[in-house]
Amino acid sequence: MELKDKIAIVTGVSKGIGLATVIALLDKGMKVAGWGRTAPDLQHDNFLFIECDVRFAESVQAAFDQTITKLGTHVSVLVNNAGLGIFGKLEDMAIEDWKLMFETNVNGIFYSSRLVIPGMKELEEGHIINICSIAGTTGVEGMSGYSGSKHAVRGISQSLYKEVREYGVKVTCIYPGSVKTNFFDNIDSVTVSDNMMRPEDIASTIVHALESHANYHHVDIEVRPLMPKGRKQKES
Repeated sequence: MELKDKIAIVTGVSKGIGLATVIALLDKGMKVAGWGRTAPDLQHDNFLFIECDVRFAESVQAAFDQTITKLGTHVSVLVNNAGLGIFGKLEDMAIEDWKLMFETNVNGIFYSSRLVIPGMKELEEGHIINICSIAGTTGVEGMSGYSGSKHAVRGISQSLYKEVREYGVKVTCIYPGSVKTNFFDNIDSVTVSDNMMRPEDIASTIVHALESHANYHHVDIEVRPLMPKGRKQKES
């Protein structure tokens, strides 16, 4: 897809992968609507921040309405990045924390995607990127809720691409390993380090998928840090 002058929506843009993706798309000449609960530290003529909580269909609808009113009616790209994880064993998980993860990580994708798909099908062009996780491909001890929500993201993505592919619309699910973001702030067992991937790395993968030939479709992309524990010391 040629990205210049086209419209993108990115959710969860306050920092991390979302913010890096916004910057990467702006660098490609796109007009970007950033949806989130907190505004990022970013000023750009082609960037529009809209306060939105993807847990709520009404909030997503309002954000979408503002996007098409201020940027244009044809949304070419949606990056479903908003998400969170809460660590804890299943029997210890608070019901509200469980709901928070599923409402954000799963329902948010449904609320956002359903609004852009009709326009993409009409244009016979469009691309939805869902940011999943390695936890969406395998179970992780102490993260049953998060892993369950990300398995749902995987299933939604793999079903949705089959629903829209014949209309020229792509759906790509990206499964990152550890990324140096604030995701790990409340997980005591993980220490953020420079051995993790950078948010910019994920953003570059998103751009690569978006710019691919119209008949070339990245369905699943798994990315991991090459040396998560650092470079192995040579034996003397």
